[in-house]
Amino acid sequence: MYGHMTDTNDRWIARWLTLCAVVIFGMILLGGVTRLTDSGLSMVEWSPIMGAIPPLSEQDWITAFEKYKLYPEYLKINYEMDLAGFKVIFMYEYLHRVLGRLIGLLYFVPLVFFIMRGMVKRGLTVKLLALFVMGGCQGLLGWYMVKSGLVDRPDVSQYRLTAHLGLAIAVYAFMVWLIIGLTSPHRAVPPIASWRSLWLVGLVYLMILSGGFVAGTDAGYSYPTWPLMGDSFLPPALYADGWISAFEQVTTIQFNHRMFAYFIVCVVAVVAVRNLMLSSDTRLRTSVYLLLSALTAQVVLGISALLSHIAVPVAAAHQSGAVVLLTATLFFAHARITEKSRI
Repeated sequence: MYGHMTDTNDRWIARWLTLCAVVIFGMILLGGVTRLTDSGLSMVEWSPIMGAIPPLSEQDWITAFEKYKLYPEYLKINYEMDLAGFKVIFMYEYLHRVLGRLIGLLYFVPLVFFIMRGMVKRGLTVKLLALFVMGGCQGLLGWYMVKSGLVDRPDVSQYRLTAHLGLAIAVYAFMVWLIIGLTSPHRAVPPIASWRSLWLVGLVYLMILSGGFVAGTDAGYSYPTWPLMGDSFLPPALYADGWISAFEQVTTIQFNHRMFAYFIVCVVAVVAVRNLMLSSDTRLRTSVYLLLSALTAQVVLGISALLSHIAVPVAAAHQSGAVVLLTATLFFAHARITEKSRI
C-alpha cells in the first residue's frame, strides 16, 4: 500500500514538473524571440512587483517611451523609432518578464503544497528546492544581463547573455532529468560512478552555450552562407585577436559554432551506430532514434537560419531545436545508464 502511494505521489509530482518544463521551454523560446527582435532593452527598470503591470494608458506609454529614450539603444540605434514601434518591442520584453513571474508561482505554490502534504519522497525535496533557488538566480541574472546594455553600449554583454541562457537550460535539463526518473521507477539510476554516460549531455550543453555567443554578438549575420563561410571553408581573420576571438570576434564565433556542430554530428553518429548494434533494449533503441531525429532537425534548422539571413521564425525554431535535442540526449543518457545497470 505504501509503495502504491509513493508511486501515485511521484506521478503527480512528475505531471507538475512536466507542466513547469513545458512553460520553461516556452520561456526559452520567447527569450530567443526577444533577442532576435532586439526587444530586451525596452524595459529600462526592474520592478519585481509593480513591473507585472504594463502601461495602461497612453500617458503611461509615453512615460515608458521617454525613459527608453535616455538609454544607448535609442540614442545610438532606434532614434527614429516612434511610439507604435516602441510598443511592439516593449510587449515582447514585458511578456518575457511576466512569464518568468508566472513560472515562479507555478513552481513555488505546488512545491509548498506537495511538501506540506508529505508527498515528496526522501532525497527529492533538496533537489526541488535547489531548482527553486536556481530559478530565483535566473531572474537576478536576467536583470544583470539587461543592465549591461543600459550603460554605454546599445547591446547586452554576450557573456551575461550566455550565462543567462546557460542557467535557463540548466534549470530545464535538471527538471527533465527528474521527470524521467520519476516516470521510470523501474529504471533506477545507479551510483554516481556510472554517470559517465552524461558526457554527451555535456557536449550538447556546451554547444548551446556556443550558440549563446552567436546570439549575443549577432555572429550569425556575418556569413549567411553554407557550407562555406563566404568563399572558403576557413574564413579570413579567423582568430585575428588571439584566443579572445572565440568570444568576441563574430567570424571566429560563428566558425567555432559550425565546427562544434560538425563534431557533435560525428560523435552522435558513432554513438548511435554502436548502441544500435550492441543493445536490444527497446527503450535505449527508441532513445537513439529520437536523438538522431532531433539532431537531424537541428542541423537543418541551423543551416536554414543561416541561409534565411537569421529570419526570426527560423532562428527561433533553431533555438527551440537545441532544447529538443538536449531533451532527447537526456532521455538517451538515462536509458543508457539504466540499461547498463540492468546487464
